[in-house]
Amino acid sequence: MNPQEQWVAFTTIVVKEVRRFTRIWLQTLLPPAITIVLYFVIFGTLIGPRIGKMSGFSYIEFVVPGLIMMSVITNSYSNVVSSFFGTKFQRSVEELLVSPVPNYIILLGYVVGGVARGLMIGLIVTLLSLFFTDLQVSHVPVTVGIVFLTAVLFALAGFINAVFANSFDDISIIPTFVLTPLTYLGGVFYSIDMLPEFWQGVSLVNPILYMVNTFRYGLLGVTDINVAWAFAMVTGFCVLLFVFSLYLLDHGKKLRS
Repeated sequence: MNPQEQWVAFTTIVVKEVRRFTRIWLQTLLPPAITIVLYFVIFGTLIGPRIGKMSGFSYIEFVVPGLIMMSVITNSYSNVVSSFFGTKFQRSVEELLVSPVPNYIILLGYVVGGVARGLMIGLIVTLLSLFFTDLQVSHVPVTVGIVFLTAVLFALAGFINAVFANSFDDISIIPTFVLTPLTYLGGVFYSIDMLPEFWQGVSLVNPILYMVNTFRYGLLGVTDINVAWAFAMVTGFCVLLFVFSLYLLDHGKKLRS
């Protein structure tokens, strides 16, 4: 395929993915918005004033970056894992694999679709947060860079989960038993400075901690970790998962009957 044909194939997959989650917005866009509003009401309005300040900010200001990032992570992941597994379950993935479309175009199309949903939910959550607190951006490049890389990373992770899943139950195992615990223990609701030294060390093994704290640094200018190291780690994971996902597509692992 020439570059123009590849571009047509790529945009076709992306448009299909975007239309997929916008067409059923009552299931994909509205529930995360309602959930986050409940977080804002409970933690920001009811519990926040009793907790007081954290890292020099009111509690609602402190948790907003974490809640935005949590929304981006879960929605980037869930969009790709559900969409690609549906394609695999219906056997239409075999038609994609035998088509002249390069595998990297297929992968990029699904990943960009997941990133689009993650960033759209992130934007919705950000706008909703303005009803509860004044949101300022201290470092725009850091904020934009980390949220984009995080969305890419978890879109790729969702793709890998979809490839290895054998049933619809399998696509919920990783989000339930891995993604959710790591997210809640990733510094969304607290600073690791509050933890004993041992548990601070344990927390540093959690990659989501670096993403949340880097995003918080972009918005508030405070962080518990090294921002440069966080960018290097997230970028490295993105490259690693992209190569592995492409390998799975090239070899048809768990895709061809």
